[in-house]
Amino acid sequence: MPVQPMTRRSALSGAAVVAAGAVAGYLLGRNSAAARAASPGTAANAYGPATRAVALARVADIGAGVVTHGVVLTRDAGGTVHGVSATCTHQGCTVGAPHNGVVTCPCHGSRFEAATGRVLRGPATRALPAVPVHVQGDQVVRG
Repeated sequence: MPVQPMTRRSALSGAAVVAAGAVAGYLLGRNSAAARAASPGTAANAYGPATRAVALARVADIGAGVVTHGVVLTRDAGGTVHGVSATCTHQGCTVGAPHNGVVTCPCHGSRFEAATGRVLRGPATRALPAVPVHVQGDQVVRG
């Protein structure tokens, strides 16, 4: 049986089906339970609460802020250490080290306040989730 050449109508029909599927997939994913989770950090960053204390860095090494072990660490003027996830909530890329109190995602340019994780510029729409940290001796510890 000879193969029929593709017609313009069949190519356009196929493209319409693909576009409709892409829109449906986007809408289903955007409205999924994971997207609406009370703790989006767990779903978006693939980790939950730490079960044991994990040393992340020496307090003296934080300076203006560092990214280590998947956590952005900063210190405020009073010396309190803050931690937020280093995984961008847009598509999971690791953000860069803080600069002037801001962390930037190198993949799509989202910007976040380093100490709080608050979104300053998208495309990310959710803040970087807080990571519980505390100082133990001269170490910053997660957990």
